[in-house]
Amino acid sequence: LAGDPELNINHPYYDVARHGIIQLAGDDNSGRKVITFSCCRMPPSHQLNHTRLLEYLKYTLDQYVENDYTVVYFHYGLKSLNKPSLKWLQTAYKEFDRKYKKNLKALYVVHPTNFIKILWNIFKPLISHKFGKKITYLNYLADLGQHLKYDQLNIPQEVIRHDENLWRKQKGKLPPVVKVPPPRPPLPTQQFGVSLQYIKDKNKGELIPPVMKETVSYLKSKGLQVEGLFRRSASIQTIKDVQKLYNQGKSVNFDDYHDIHIPAVILKTFLRELPEPLLTFDCYDHILEITNVESCLRVTRCKQIIQGLPEHNYVVLKYLICFLHMVSQESIYNRMTASSLACVFGLNLIWPQKGTTSLSALVPVNLFTELLIDFYTNIFNSRTVPGEILP
Repeated sequence: LAGDPELNINHPYYDVARHGIIQLAGDDNSGRKVITFSCCRMPPSHQLNHTRLLEYLKYTLDQYVENDYTVVYFHYGLKSLNKPSLKWLQTAYKEFDRKYKKNLKALYVVHPTNFIKILWNIFKPLISHKFGKKITYLNYLADLGQHLKYDQLNIPQEVIRHDENLWRKQKGKLPPVVKVPPPRPPLPTQQFGVSLQYIKDKNKGELIPPVMKETVSYLKSKGLQVEGLFRRSASIQTIKDVQKLYNQGKSVNFDDYHDIHIPAVILKTFLRELPEPLLTFDCYDHILEITNVESCLRVTRCKQIIQGLPEHNYVVLKYLICFLHMVSQESIYNRMTASSLACVFGLNLIWPQKGTTSLSALVPVNLFTELLIDFYTNIFNSRTVPGEILP
């Protein structure tokens, strides 16, 4: 993608992908995948095949439409030179059938202009009331911070400069810096946002973090046959409340919440908030190379990479993958195959030390995770660690 070193010239949509118009930007506050669309990166219409752009958008979303997801649309930079025709927009809306609209939970339109309002009136008869409610207009970038992890968004510089100019015009000063609050020293009972080592030291040397043990055992007893397990998001407030209870060392009874997706989101959130991913920063480049390995040698390569993990990470990963393997064994009921689970968990197990995972890194990351789940017994059979437990 725009400056994406991992984008391969053999990518099926290289001609469109190289502009970086569509990007992946981590997860929002409810644990949904976020996809951004930046108009300012669209080249003049004669240099971009808009039909291919639509296909590429669908190709990207196809990896996510089974899960709840969010789209952020940066409108700034759409000019008569690069603007697709109304006919194209109508085709695009019609082609985005229910499959794409159903799990799109929010569409943020940043820096809307009169053009957007005119468009809205043209499309209103086509757009269902239900879909209309998912759209939020944001006049300034600062407003995004309430809904998303702002630092993961990878916002184009032109959009940031435009935002500063708008602020100057409106308020006569620069926009407020979107502040990420300084980290507070962790509580002794803290479980989110601290290292595995920290949790182990505060829990009598237990290798598996309590939050992981409790969510896994609850899901194992009550969630294995729930259709779409791990695909749904949950109320942000409830997730925050549960995290707070865990961080304060209080007990959590998931039965009180009457929603099986809450422990599922808590497990994903725990992994995503580790200061270093479970698969470690050191493994990131090795994992990206998995697609260059011959198919028949991939499981062996996975095993080698996993054997190189620190002991503690290995034990926790083995515990998690053992459980995900169980979930995949029930896919006739829950519809969560190893491949579906990999789509959900891949990005929560590995990310680069700087920046966010780009779209082109998704294929190897998801493939690697899928192999771990599918070939769990083979990959984890030769290394045991004293004190390890399995779900």
